[in-house]
Amino acid sequence: MVTFQPFEMERMMSKWGNVVEYNLSESGVHPLSVRELVDDPAVMEQLLTTTLHYPEVNGILELREHIAALYPGATPDNVLVTVGCVEANFITLQTLVSPGEEIVVMLPNYMQIWGAAQNLGIEVKSFHLRQDLGWAPDLDELEDVVSQKTRLIAVCNPNNPTGYILTQEEMEAIVAAAERVGAWLLSDEVYSGAERLTDVQAPSFWGRYDRVLTMNSLSKAYGLPGLRIGWVVGPVDTVDDIWARHEYVTISATMLSNKLAAVALSAQVRPRLIQRGRDYIRRGYPILDAWLESHEGTFSLVPPQAAAIAYVRYHFDVNSTELVERLIDEKSVYIVPGDHFGMDRYLRISFGLPHDYLEAGLDRIHELIVELQR
Repeated sequence: MVTFQPFEMERMMSKWGNVVEYNLSESGVHPLSVRELVDDPAVMEQLLTTTLHYPEVNGILELREHIAALYPGATPDNVLVTVGCVEANFITLQTLVSPGEEIVVMLPNYMQIWGAAQNLGIEVKSFHLRQDLGWAPDLDELEDVVSQKTRLIAVCNPNNPTGYILTQEEMEAIVAAAERVGAWLLSDEVYSGAERLTDVQAPSFWGRYDRVLTMNSLSKAYGLPGLRIGWVVGPVDTVDDIWARHEYVTISATMLSNKLAAVALSAQVRPRLIQRGRDYIRRGYPILDAWLESHEGTFSLVPPQAAAIAYVRYHFDVNSTELVERLIDEKSVYIVPGDHFGMDRYLRISFGLPHDYLEAGLDRIHELIVELQR
């Protein structure tokens, strides 16, 4: 029997994210209210008269049309709407890979696929983003670990937790590695649209290979994590197979979530949400950067190219989980320990937050650092 691998980061977030006074662990931008999302009285009236029956199980047509429009050549039949990107990841893995088969996972990464694969009895290999390369991928390592046994390669671009965006050449190398052995390529692209340095959206793996499945959600760049809307876009027959697993797990996302997500991804509203997210990221990062710089010799950081999080290396002698537990207990602040990415002496810190809230949370972290360094 396979020993269950808990999802350590989500376990800790579940317990403390809504308990502490300052939650700097969230990986998306500050969330919207319903009023901020729906500013058209006619649309609000339509929502208020919505009957709360089951929606189309694979997502209402309007929402799938909006999603398909983001992927050149896609149609609504290429799209399955899921309960968050986590469901999309899980049921796709369950559909494409059997116990005893092998996958290759980019690390560091959001560790859901890594842990879920082990719980399903799947062999997990990895290739790494390297800090000494500015968090670029080690493509030689990728070539070494991908074998004829590899059924799927899982990547996250832009990356969680580093904020690194793959170059075109790196994307081509990853596609070539998958194509060489006929493996599926699962691309988690939830930070697309959350670029810090440019208004050009990070490129998708969609359309680069006939075995690509792209995952996304409204949780990160859009600031709508509470809607719990994600999706997978892929070949029609494969998406239909994944849909069959969806019916066992959740049946569907809610009708109101489908309707609100369709509003969010409409041509009228989506640009506003993307700009809002980038504004939070671009206002918040200088606050965090100045705070890090004020602790001379204590931290080092490769600046994230995207996302509302920074993956910070610290240079004092305490385990990352112990540090975070002390922050929770003594300062009522929560950030993510590097242990949850298999890398001690790192911290993942949110900065896509309101100015006053971010500064107050960082002040609490400073207090503990001073105590530790004494």
